[in-house]
Amino acid sequence: MLRGRRFAVTDFGGPGDPVLALHGHFGRGRMYAPLAAALAPERRVIALDQRGHGLTGGGGPFTLDEYVADAAALLRELDLGPVPVVAHSTGAVGAYALAARHPDLVSALVVEDIGAVTDRPVVSHPVLDVSGWPTWAVDREKLRAAIESRGIPDASYFLDSAEPDPQSGGWRLLFEPSHMMASQQAMCGDFWDDWLGSSCPALLMRGEHSSLLPPGHAHEMATRRPNTRLREFAGCGHWIHDDAPRPYTRAVRSFLSLL
Repeated sequence: MLRGRRFAVTDFGGPGDPVLALHGHFGRGRMYAPLAAALAPERRVIALDQRGHGLTGGGGPFTLDEYVADAAALLRELDLGPVPVVAHSTGAVGAYALAARHPDLVSALVVEDIGAVTDRPVVSHPVLDVSGWPTWAVDREKLRAAIESRGIPDASYFLDSAEPDPQSGGWRLLFEPSHMMASQQAMCGDFWDDWLGSSCPALLMRGEHSSLLPPGHAHEMATRRPNTRLREFAGCGHWIHDDAPRPYTRAVRSFLSLL
């Protein structure tokens, strides 16, 4: 129980030094299982299902302040910190804001494919419209087909947040589309102050074909913030950890080994 709400946390265990992992919109903590396996036994990955996602109960409010407060509460509850934080997309906005606002809790950052500005004009299409998405189908493949019929080429990432529905016998999404719309809209903005508000070592990752982190913006982020290294991944989009899992895990492991 954190801040009056039940949160789901996946602790991958092991004897290593702890690492906090924060997923992005539509995700859940268990997406970090491959990274946890690659980092073991030197590192112990602890992944949070963020509010409105995965198996964490309740809904909003969905604001950067709330996401940061949740992560800080988890680290304080576990008596951890400072720790490296590995995060993807909007989760990474929360990670670098956590470092700026609670420097005693964060020793390093791995920021996967998100900018210091997450809205227009830097990002042309900052919100994925999921307002009419189906949330249930008779089986997993029909849920996949229903999502992909909305223009999603491959629904695998979203289906990782789907599970059998014990009441109906079908499959359901663990997130509510209305919650995801509210969160995406709330997380559109200019977050330069938070990006520049810390100076711990940071690895900024950008996919070559990313729609959310333009190359010029990524280079400006790395140039303006001390102790920041930019790594670009050829052939990758926004989900680097899925598009190039081995280079992704090697990059994270190498970065953390230098701390």
